[in-house]
Amino acid sequence: MENIDYEGLVKALKARRFLPEVFDTAAEAKAAAIEIIGTKSVGIGGSATVRDMGLAEALQANGNEVYWHWLAAKEAKQAARDKALGADVYMCSSNALTTDGRLVNIDGTGNRAAGLIYGPHEVVVIVGQNKIVTGLDEAIDRIKRDACPTNARRLGLDTPCAKTGQCHDCRTTARMCNVTFILEAPTRPVKAFHVLIVKEDLGL
Repeated sequence: MENIDYEGLVKALKARRFLPEVFDTAAEAKAAAIEIIGTKSVGIGGSATVRDMGLAEALQANGNEVYWHWLAAKEAKQAARDKALGADVYMCSSNALTTDGRLVNIDGTGNRAAGLIYGPHEVVVIVGQNKIVTGLDEAIDRIKRDACPTNARRLGLDTPCAKTGQCHDCRTTARMCNVTFILEAPTRPVKAFHVLIVKEDLGL
């Protein structure tokens, strides 16, 4: 999306009770996330943004307890997902952010949905400029066009979108699009929901 009105986006997010901040670079957002988290334990949802920013490694170097299934052995991945939901802070990205302040996501497993809706009492979501869209229809189109097929290929899933790069609304057991959820505002269990917006392309 071109000509993003960051001031308007921040205003829209604040009106929905999110805690937004805008950063010029991923490095600045990384420093802010580390400061927000402090010494707390962190659960991380599947996120190319978090991976590419090196946040998990930075937090581990600081002595934080980090629970992330991407760092776990195959047999320990489910346990890592479960522990992430009990951490002090949940961190991930979002598949899309609408200009009126809604976070839109599609999950395969649903652990990110649980973490953002009814998991830790503090949340940090990091969103690159490439994920900002004008409305819900554009958000869903973006996710099914850009995020899901690429993730399916990354995970080696046997889905039609992995082969063609387009959503087929498949019924395979490997389907990526099992949970579609829109965060209109933080849920009551979440006491602080930070949205860190970066003026760079990040993640899928």
